[in-house]
Amino acid sequence: MKGTPELVMLDDVQADPGVLAYIRMGNDYLGALGYTEHGLRHANLVAHIAGNILRRLGYDERSAEVASIAGFMHDIGNCISREFHGVSAALLARSILIDLGMDFSEVAVVMNALGNHEEEIGVPATVVGAAVIMADKADVHHTRVRNTDPADFDIHDRVNYAAKRSFLRVDEETRTLTLEIDIDTEESQVMEYFEIFLSRMQICRKAADVLEARFSLVINETKLL
Repeated sequence: MKGTPELVMLDDVQADPGVLAYIRMGNDYLGALGYTEHGLRHANLVAHIAGNILRRLGYDERSAEVASIAGFMHDIGNCISREFHGVSAALLARSILIDLGMDFSEVAVVMNALGNHEEEIGVPATVVGAAVIMADKADVHHTRVRNTDPADFDIHDRVNYAAKRSFLRVDEETRTLTLEIDIDTEESQVMEYFEIFLSRMQICRKAADVLEARFSLVINETKLL
């Protein structure tokens, strides 16, 4: 990196041709595998939610912007493989962010967030990483399902398709992060949600702890966590 480090913004990353190419390839690849949508819609939503979490909880504006950047880039590793895609994303992000002029200390924060956003191996260690985890896991919605034939649904398709609304509510006064989901129980039972998402809820609790907050889950207006 040459010269003085710059304050790289979300807009810079959203306009980067490499990032956009990686997101598109990753989404196409996961589509071939039968996974739900992981394209620009998901990337932009996670970026928005991650930044909003930190702003609402009173963290500084720069941390919120870095969280948005990490949220937008978190799935770029899917262009290589689904396995360990968080680690792949971190390594891909490094060169992109350095080329954009980001300070190495911020690059390291983004890399750590990307490498730890999946529940299988992830451990939230920073507020940026915790915000990305919460934002990513909050995107449960029927619009992400690519296969529209219920006869061909697996349990992941069924649960996502049944989710008609999802919203992460941030209460700054009580420091509570509440994931609200409306599930059509004619399409999927609530128990099926827990069957496939229990590990996700566990990492959300850990992420909330890092944010000095509490995680709550409300499904069909019933508090479950």
